[in-house]
Amino acid sequence: MLKEAKDFEEECDALAQLLGDQRDDAFSTVTQFKGWTVDDVIAHLHLWNVAAGLTLESREKFHAFFKSLLPALGEGGHIGAQRRWLVETHGGASGRALFDAWKAFYPELAQRYGAASPDARVAWAGPDMTVAAKMTARQMESWAHGQEVFDALGAERIEGDRIRNICHLGVTTYSWTFRNRGEEPPQPKPFVQLTAPSGAVWEWNEAQEDNVIAGNAVAFAQVVAQTRNVADTDLAVRGDNATRWMAIAQCFAGAPEDPPAPGSRYRASR
Repeated sequence: MLKEAKDFEEECDALAQLLGDQRDDAFSTVTQFKGWTVDDVIAHLHLWNVAAGLTLESREKFHAFFKSLLPALGEGGHIGAQRRWLVETHGGASGRALFDAWKAFYPELAQRYGAASPDARVAWAGPDMTVAAKMTARQMESWAHGQEVFDALGAERIEGDRIRNICHLGVTTYSWTFRNRGEEPPQPKPFVQLTAPSGAVWEWNEAQEDNVIAGNAVAFAQVVAQTRNVADTDLAVRGDNATRWMAIAQCFAGAPEDPPAPGSRYRASR
């Protein structure tokens, strides 16, 4: 099975295990992400997992799906579009029923991508992506949105070395982060040295003393996925290029987004 597909499935498993043990009213809990509820998070992940399944079948199916979604996205943003889609496809499912639909589908999606050629290209809202890259993107989104659920429910996620995929995505979107804001990426790229959950040390880019980001891999992933402000981590950030990057890092597609304000994202007390 394609490693990226297995990592995606394990990421979803961690979130499913958390929610499977919760009372039904947990799904109405408001998270620290734009006022989304846990229900909104699961709807978002399920919708785009379904979209990932369609694009693996054919680009025509994905483009038809995306075109049908655009009016609702324009009118009500992600929340409005998700709720309309759920009414049209799942009878307006929410709470435990929506959770069960998401939980039933993501292993199937992982299996289908796991059996596909890693280099095959699939369509998406932006540029086409390889099958392997699509699975990394789904893992990243599941992990990032999962973070707000773990935070809201006051739970600590047990991380694994699969987080390397998200760290690598963060490093490789260095230049894109700046260009997405109309800025020229400052050179050289910072040296990144991270300690994995297992204790392994991962490195990217040319070693430098005065242009470096070092520390915990999970903290780095939180910054590039914008689930934490860099000020709320123990990352060591040295040099102008590294500092500028960590202030705006964004490993996900779309219009420029600002990181959460310092102190605004944290694990809630039980």
